[in-house]
Amino acid sequence: MEVIGQIEALLFVSGDEGVSVEELAVLLQIPTSKIFEEIDKLRNYYEVNNQSALHVLEVGNRFVLTTKKLYAETVKEFAQSPLSNTLSQAVLETLAIVTYKQPITRSEIDVIRGVQSAGAIQKLVARQLIVEKGRVDGPGRPILYGTSDYFMNYFGLESLEELPSIREMEEEMTEEELPSDLFFANFQEGLDGANLKQSDNQQELIIDEEIEENEENV
Repeated sequence: MEVIGQIEALLFVSGDEGVSVEELAVLLQIPTSKIFEEIDKLRNYYEVNNQSALHVLEVGNRFVLTTKKLYAETVKEFAQSPLSNTLSQAVLETLAIVTYKQPITRSEIDVIRGVQSAGAIQKLVARQLIVEKGRVDGPGRPILYGTSDYFMNYFGLESLEELPSIREMEEEMTEEELPSDLFFANFQEGLDGANLKQSDNQQELIIDEEIEENEENV
């Protein structure tokens, strides 16, 4: 297996967040100097190959796989064409995850869906349905995504609290209608975990208040 091919694959699946030289070195277990050398080879390959629309872009200390400026108009026309007007199942799944679990990173979305979500996220960003809400204060500083003002206006929402709860939707659906795929199971598990954490925090708050009351009575 060629190193340059491995790097290309990792750049592809990393999406718009890209990947750093250090991360590539750890994943492929080779020196950073070798990583730089292979990235330069890949970049030069794209530049001299007129039949390829790809380009390796360096953003800060990260590398991102993008399309060449030459094809910007073609990509724009596709984004505005009827062919891209409908949202695929993958994009709808991604939008649902962002809506109910925001702010959330791409890698967290990937874990819930069980597949790579970079393309779906890019489409949602292009449609202005989700936007960058910040970055994680950690290695690589991945982007945190959330729904946009356009999303709220489009669906006639004044706040996210107006969204129906997953529990309510489950109760209204028959057993045959309930999805049984990995995505839904992981999505529900994530929500249950979040709800459990919130419940634990509320319980801790109640216990702390009771302790304070007892101390005051004493």
